Amino acid sequence: MPENPRSLQRPLRADAENSIARILEAAEHVFAADPTASLAVVAEAAGVARTTVHRRFSSREDLRDALVDVVNAKLREAIAGANVDKAPPLVALYQLTVATLDLKVDWRASWQFIDLGSEGARGIDPDNIAQLDSLLQHSLEVGLLRPGVDIRWVRNVYMALIHEAATARPDGEASAQWANLIMRTLLGGVGSTEHDLELYTSTS
Repeated sequence: MPENPRSLQRPLRADAENSIARILEAAEHVFAADPTASLAVVAEAAGVARTTVHRRFSSREDLRDALVDVVNAKLREAIAGANVDKAPPLVALYQLTVATLDLKVDWRASWQFIDLGSEGARGIDPDNIAQLDSLLQHSLEVGLLRPGVDIRWVRNVYMALIHEAATARPDGEASAQWANLIMRTLLGGVGSTEHDLELYTSTS
């Protein structure tokens, strides 16, 4: 995978990092209301000069790419937090589902810039996809999923279920019950047997 040019940049000062964070958070809120909003509108919402935004992001496309980077970074954190390498697959998948639902709601506009199906499009990082596929493969190996099921198909169904749940979930409502619904729907379709989700969700 080609090296990300952002990773080659010199470390930013703390004030510059804070400024970029404000711009990205403002851009998320602005684009959620109007995906066609200008950089000037983002600057006003962030409380910084227009030149500050243009100095960091040369175009709206550059800013959108940065928002995709935010989503991927937070998705990596969610994968790490779910302990997908060591936790039982059912536990890890449920925890990852809750975290991803929250991420999709909190950064809803930024997720709209992710397109897995377009050639060359900025989407979910390959390493994040590989981690999810590894978790699903482990789920298959321990009998959580039906033998012979295609992992890529399961991943696409899983992500589609998360998208639909994030869209349907009312503002302010906890993710736990929606994660439970996703898991029951997923395992009811491609799972091997009935699974006792209550054992893992009763404390959520």
